[in-house]
Amino acid sequence: MKIIRVTSFELPELQPYRTLRRPMEHRRQGIFIAESEKVVRQLLESRLHTISIMMTQEWFDHYKNMLEDKKDDQPTVFIAKKNLLESIVGYHLHQGIMAVGRIPQSITLEGVLTTSPRPFLLVAIEGMTNSENLGVLVRNCVAFGVQALIVGETSSSPYLRRAVRNSMGTIFKIPVVRVESLVKTLAVLRDQFGVRSLAAHPREQSKSLADALFGQDCCLVFGSEGEGLSKDVVAACDDAITIPMKTGVDSLNVASASAVLLYEVWRQRVGFSR
Repeated sequence: MKIIRVTSFELPELQPYRTLRRPMEHRRQGIFIAESEKVVRQLLESRLHTISIMMTQEWFDHYKNMLEDKKDDQPTVFIAKKNLLESIVGYHLHQGIMAVGRIPQSITLEGVLTTSPRPFLLVAIEGMTNSENLGVLVRNCVAFGVQALIVGETSSSPYLRRAVRNSMGTIFKIPVVRVESLVKTLAVLRDQFGVRSLAAHPREQSKSLADALFGQDCCLVFGSEGEGLSKDVVAACDDAITIPMKTGVDSLNVASASAVLLYEVWRQRVGFSR
């Protein structure tokens, strides 16, 4: 295990930690940041490659045995004092432990569907740019058994720092399919794989969630926080679903809406059996 005692952030290897507020730079490098003890632990326990970890001596003592056991994927360990780490973003966010991981290659639809049990459950997103909402949506997806997240061309990466943090590391547990055209992808799902796409679309003409059936292969499609789904994407879906609400509230936050819809899918497929 390579251990480096840090007294200054000028080391070239610390570039990812110095540039936490430059997400595009990290994306170009194919890396992401994991913040906080729970998220770093999820990363170390996953199959993703951990490039390095920055932590205090206390955290190193806690993780030493676990790091030594990772013989095939040992990250470089940077140990720094708390007062130095406090200068990065905010100590309360990363809790004195952060890591840099390698973004995995995007898997193909074929790769997901040929290795997943039926009935399929997928989630697709269009225009989601709020990292916090995206992270919570990912957490909901993993909690309710979604087999892959399809990220449309207008959505942010679920590997952005805040998205990873708000997912609580669950992003490491779900395949991500990045597509160049969500409209075309939904057509492929229907025509080649027989998967129905259902738009989460809070409109009067949409089918009530209480009347929706989720027993067959399906892909739930969620839109942006402000504009919702585009007309083209709604048209590419096989049906539209809305969550009934009291008069005066027209929609839920997309992260909240995803939890409600995905729970209903789980309830219909699994029920309350243990």
